[in-house]
Amino acid sequence: MKLEFSAADEAFREEVAGWMAENLVGEFAPIRFRGGPGDEHMYVEERIAWEQRLAAGGWTCIGWPEECGGRGASIEQQVIFAEEYARAGGPGRMGHIGEGLTGPTLIAFGNEDQQARFLPGIRAGKEFWCQGYSEPSAGSDLANVKTKARFDEERGVWLINGQKVWTSLAQDADWCFVIARTDPDSVAHKGLGFFLIRMDQPGIEVRPIRQITGTSEFNEVFFDDAECGAGDIVGAPGDGWKVAMGLLGFERGVSTLGQQMGFQNELNAVIAAAKDNGAAADPLIRQRIADAHVGLKIMRYNSLRMLSGGGDGSLQPEATIYKLYWASWRRNLGKLAMDVLGPEAEMLEGQGYELGPLQTLFLFSRADTIYGGTNQIQRNIIAERALGMPREPKGN
Repeated sequence: MKLEFSAADEAFREEVAGWMAENLVGEFAPIRFRGGPGDEHMYVEERIAWEQRLAAGGWTCIGWPEECGGRGASIEQQVIFAEEYARAGGPGRMGHIGEGLTGPTLIAFGNEDQQARFLPGIRAGKEFWCQGYSEPSAGSDLANVKTKARFDEERGVWLINGQKVWTSLAQDADWCFVIARTDPDSVAHKGLGFFLIRMDQPGIEVRPIRQITGTSEFNEVFFDDAECGAGDIVGAPGDGWKVAMGLLGFERGVSTLGQQMGFQNELNAVIAAAKDNGAAADPLIRQRIADAHVGLKIMRYNSLRMLSGGGDGSLQPEATIYKLYWASWRRNLGKLAMDVLGPEAEMLEGQGYELGPLQTLFLFSRADTIYGGTNQIQRNIIAERALGMPREPKGN
């Protein structure tokens, strides 16, 4: 296992930390530690401006190849950037879907025209994306999508009809990548297409979904003859499953590894509250805090184990446990936060539905074991893909 970063990597860490210290000030000081899970609705315009400050400093899309506008940063350097970003209190990224999902997918599967049209806007922090995968009857089961795409020969465009749900940041996105069925008679993973659709057009309606946290960063998106240009399908009709699975590989990749510093910030907040209100004197609370600390260290070492692979930049089989592990750990941290607060956990900070940070942590972390693949699905992935066990039986 690689337990340390190289001297060059540590020099890179100092560069990142120095830039963050110089730039997360002044107009950007109020957005430090804001815009994360459960807080995505806050400071939207300021965070868009921050994306463009990042871009001007060369800190967007650092893992992309240099010929695509990135830095060609190694996996280690990408993790370091994410760690130092969180440590400095960098706000929730408005461009993370474009940078971490759309961009790598277009680099891997898109044609030169698509790369030339879409990558610069993502890299500059000026065009933002959302993901059109889940549907009311196709959450974890992506192969069950019902949204349809029909090519209009006369107009030379695809017409998209259907509904997507749990679409993060759709209200602020310029574009959406959508999985839709190009062959109406196809079933399962066959006959799907991967479409790039402009959100600001007739035929698209975005409806917010109000969550238990009181916020609405998730949405339903309805497509009623929404248009997609003939050149805005990635790959050929029928290639959608291949492209979608490739994208999910990017989602499970390095973009998640640096989130541990964000978890450390949350744990620090729990510890501070325990010291402040005397809960730290309870030996059971102290033991649970210690368990959370140990669990976070295990998460860290597993990440280092993933980085210790063959050097080809690919993630190792150990990566399959990551989502299941962190989601369960953070859900338990939310429970701990409520027990540390005690009766205060049941009180709101202000009128309306004004939650405190630890209350938001508790409520939002309930979803961690569901979105991005439920814990049950994650266990199937571990069994079937990492351990080579027989696939789960399917019903008739």
